[in-house]
Parts: sequence; C-alpha cells; structure tokens
Amino acid sequence: MTAIEELASRAKTAAALLRTASSGQRADALSRMAVKLAECREMVLAANAADMKDASGLSAPFQKRLRVDDKVFQYMVTRLKEAASLPDPVGRILEERTMPSGLQVKRLAIPIGVIAMIYEARPNVTTDAAAVALKSGNAVILKGGAEALRTNLVLAEAMREAVREAGLPEDAVQIIPTADRAAVNELLKLDQYIDLIIPRGGKSLIKAIAEGTRIPVLKHYDGICHLYVAADADEEMAVKLVVNSKCQNSAVCNALETLLVDAALPDSALRKIAGALRENGVEIRGCERFRARIPDCVPAVAADWDTEYLDKILSIRVVDGIEEAMKHIAEHGSGHTDGIITQSDALAAEFTAKVDSASVLVNASTRLSGGGDYGMGAVVGISTGRLHARGPVGPAELCTCKWVAVGNGNLRQ
Repeated sequence: MTAIEELASRAKTAAALLRTASSGQRADALSRMAVKLAECREMVLAANAADMKDASGLSAPFQKRLRVDDKVFQYMVTRLKEAASLPDPVGRILEERTMPSGLQVKRLAIPIGVIAMIYEARPNVTTDAAAVALKSGNAVILKGGAEALRTNLVLAEAMREAVREAGLPEDAVQIIPTADRAAVNELLKLDQYIDLIIPRGGKSLIKAIAEGTRIPVLKHYDGICHLYVAADADEEMAVKLVVNSKCQNSAVCNALETLLVDAALPDSALRKIAGALRENGVEIRGCERFRARIPDCVPAVAADWDTEYLDKILSIRVVDGIEEAMKHIAEHGSGHTDGIITQSDALAAEFTAKVDSASVLVNASTRLSGGGDYGMGAVVGISTGRLHARGPVGPAELCTCKWVAVGNGNLRQ
C-alpha cells in the first residue's frame, strides 16, 4: 500500500467514526480549531511569506489569491468559529410519513463519507474545506497547490491537533504533504476510499480531474458573471453595484466579468459607470456600440465574452433590451452568478425566471453570491453543475440521505 493509499484508508476509517460523533463533539472540534489556528498565527504568516517569496514571478492575481495577510487570517479563524455555531445538518429529518400499513418512514441527512478537495492557490480553502467537512460529519483529504504547500501544512497540522484534542480522529483532516502532481493522479484512482472529489481552480484543472476519475466530481467551473443594467436602472445604484461587483475583489469567481448595458440608457449613465471603473483602475474592453458613445476603451474581441479575467478588466456590451441580454448570458455565461439592475418588478421576475444560473441577483452585487452572504457560513466552493449540489456548497450540501423504516412485524402483501 502506497503512502497516498494509506492516507485515504485512514480517512475512510475516520469517516466511519465521525458518522457516530455527536453534534457537540464536532462543534467542539471546530471551536478548538479556531483557537489553535489563532495560536499559530505567526507560524502561518511566516510560512506564507516563504510561499509568497517563491511565487514572486507569478501573476499579480495569483499572488493575491495566495497571500495570507491579517485580514485573510482573521477570515479563516472567523469561518471556523461560525461553523461551530451553525445548525447541524447531520441527522435532520428531510421527510417522514406513516404508511397505511403502519410503517413509519423517515429520510435522514447523513454525511457523504470521504471528500477529497483538490485546489490551487488560496490557503483559506484549506480551513474552509476542513470546517465544512467536519461540520457535516465528513472526513476530508486536502490537496492544495504546490505554491501554498508550506502554508497549508501549518494550517492542517493545527487543525489536526485540535480535532485530536476534541476526542475525534485526527485523520478526519488530512493533507497530501507533497507538491508532486503524481499524488493527484493516484488520489483519483482511489474510489474504494473516496466518495466525492471537489476541485477548485482553473477550468483545465477541473476538466482534467473530471475526465481522469471514476469518483463523482462536484464541479466548480469558471465564474463568467454578468450584470445587465436595464434602461430604467437607477444610475447611482448601477454605478455602485458595477464597481463593487468588479473591484471589491477582482480575483475571485463571483467578480463581475461582463457588463451588459441597455441601449436605451442615457450617455450620462454610461459616463458615470465608465468613469467610476477607471477611477478604480479597471481596463474597459467595449463593443463597437459602447465605444461609439464612450471613447478611449480597448476594443473588445470575441474571446472577451468568454473570458474569466480574475483581474481588473471588464468587458462591456450594449444590448437591445432584456431578451438580448439574456441571450448573451445563455451563450457566454458559465452558470455561476448573473444579475439585473432595474426598478421594474416585471423585468426582475422575467430575468430571475429565465436566466439559468446557480445564483441570480436583483439589484445586488455579484460578490454577494457566497456562503457567508447566504447565511451558510464557510463553503467549499460554488458548484456550477446540477448534481449533487448547485451554488454555494456548505455543510448541508455535503450530506446525502438514508431511509429509515420502522414497523411492527410489517410484511409485504
């Protein structure tokens, strides 16, 4: 048995023990993880500084995702604390009924089992994934990007120690302690131990994992997110929402990538939007109709409509009404997050009914399509697929079900 297979085997054993752990035990482990992580602050920041030094030649957006500063560190601690206090999804009665025969039937939420999390630069995924997995009673195997290995090893060791102190199996949280890509290939073959794989990263990574394993994969594809500014939109609201959606953090999957503006919007609105974006350092790539009204933009090319920039770049297209806006989203969107800015309840209702994305927003920033803003706490990603979960994936989404039927000598007639 190889080291990776041994690790996965231990995770399966830990998952069996977690299934019978009480809600209080798991909450205690999460609280201890937050405390332990806070105690290891200097070690985490030092490890991340070393990772950042080695990544100095990589792109600015990548380095932004890799960096752990005080704000990011506090976010990680807070998410662990929040997970401890969230409602427990395990053991929930999803439905129940008493049959005419007297058979009492229940459908209960139970953990999936062993989850492998394969991701790239962001160290906060390490703590988020552990928090969500433990809250939902699952064991987790973490495989972060090579660039964050030092940081992730420190984070994982702190969390494992906390789990052990809570009286639960420390192997409920495990990390692949190598940057060797061969470890991922081996992990993908271990369907006898691993029940679900969740990849987070670029499209090529997710595609390679989905095509290279028999294990079910919860896909987190591109975030090509849109806002459509309808003709009746409040100009000041539109400016604030566009800027926040693009600039609050341009390097994440729910950042705005394409803005669709109604042709009937006045030039004053377009000037305000463009001016605010430029003040925030955003490069605007406009279609021909937009550039005719707002000069000095970079001409948009066909590839721009299908690009997740993860940077301060925004494509803008002029459309003739809501139908053309929705058609563009259907052709170029990734099914992640799309929104409309309008004062019309009818337009909002039409948009939310017809746009087929995991999150559809009305008069709100695309940056709000996440676990914390939906009251879910930490999430392991935002699924753009349809099975097993869609949208933010929190503890409840990492549960499956079990049917329990109780009779009194009932027989099949």
